[in-house]
Amino acid sequence: MESQNQHLPQPQEPSKLGTTFSRTCFNGLNTLSGVGILSIPFALSEGGWLSLILLFLLALLCWYTGLLLQRCMDANLHIKTYPDIGDVAFGQKGRITISIFMYLELYFVAVEFLILEGDNLNRLFPNMGFNMAGIKVGGRQCFVLLTAVVILPTTWLKNLGLLAYVSAGGVLASAVLVACVFWVGAVDGVGFHEGDVLLNMRGLPTCISLYLFCYCGHAVFPTLCNSMKDRSQFSKVLLVCFITSTITYGSMAALGYLMFGQHLKSQITLNLPTRKISSRIAIYITIINPLTKYAIVITPIAAAIEEARPIRNSRVISILVRTLIVISTVFVALMVPFFSYVMAFIGSFLGVAVSVLLPCLFYLKINVAARRFGLELVMIIGILVIGSLVGVVGTYTSVKEIVNRILD
Repeated sequence: MESQNQHLPQPQEPSKLGTTFSRTCFNGLNTLSGVGILSIPFALSEGGWLSLILLFLLALLCWYTGLLLQRCMDANLHIKTYPDIGDVAFGQKGRITISIFMYLELYFVAVEFLILEGDNLNRLFPNMGFNMAGIKVGGRQCFVLLTAVVILPTTWLKNLGLLAYVSAGGVLASAVLVACVFWVGAVDGVGFHEGDVLLNMRGLPTCISLYLFCYCGHAVFPTLCNSMKDRSQFSKVLLVCFITSTITYGSMAALGYLMFGQHLKSQITLNLPTRKISSRIAIYITIINPLTKYAIVITPIAAAIEEARPIRNSRVISILVRTLIVISTVFVALMVPFFSYVMAFIGSFLGVAVSVLLPCLFYLKINVAARRFGLELVMIIGILVIGSLVGVVGTYTSVKEIVNRILD
């Protein structure tokens, strides 16, 4: 992603080097297995049991738009990254547009990491806080600041290979998290007796936005496709990744809703009894993952700023830029500490754009044959209409909830 603002590379001869099918599946699953799994039970509690149908439909829709990105890459061998697709479709304006959406998405994910750390550490160690210059800093705010201090040095690193290797455990962490939640319900006495709402129309906008957030991996798909030994296998990679992740998300949603029903909080870990070992394991996993991924998430943003000619190759300016990014995310996390609604905003505004609307528009622009009237064109127009509706309604609802809670 650091090279996405460079010119399109020249065509290269096919190489035998590249990732295998299984490794690409793992990388794809790691992309889709994010913090969304924590809020998926809350999403189900907002929409009711029938909203699970929407989860499966959104998975199908995002799988299809992933295929559209692959077809864009097949149409032009110059394409290596998502911004390259925007460049081929609409020139520099297309590249800039997709880059802005991608950077905003990464920025707000970094904010989510800080909110997540503050909420869960406060859950483990309640009643923490301190007074500073006569101002009382609560436990959650204290842990957000502490987390920022801990992760700040990791953001100064130029080579994040070690952190990338550590963060590859995200797939395993998601599986362990689901297992821990199941153990709390089946063995530790919580039980599966809640969750009796079939459909809640008022909660559907938030529900759909949170569901969509779980499948916002399209920014990385072109890079994964380009890294394969055999790019023609990428459609199968997408199928494996979306089926596996949907099973994981659906299982976590059902377990959490059956355990806590309408009492679910924005993150399933905030409902777990902290005195149980399985609950603590789940919370520790939730805490460790963002610590390893935060630096990786903000690096593309910092790299884009550092590419400006006056400050290029300046180590001091690089550290300053990354420090200012961390400070700004801390400020936003403290001002808008509403995990689920920030996630809903990311899903409805940025996720809809990056994962639904832009793949369709880029595909129609690049592939002239797709503009001829037929089933494919009807499907794409339908996706554009539905995506626009979900984006507008979801963004309005999430922003409204955030503003109301800030005012309260």
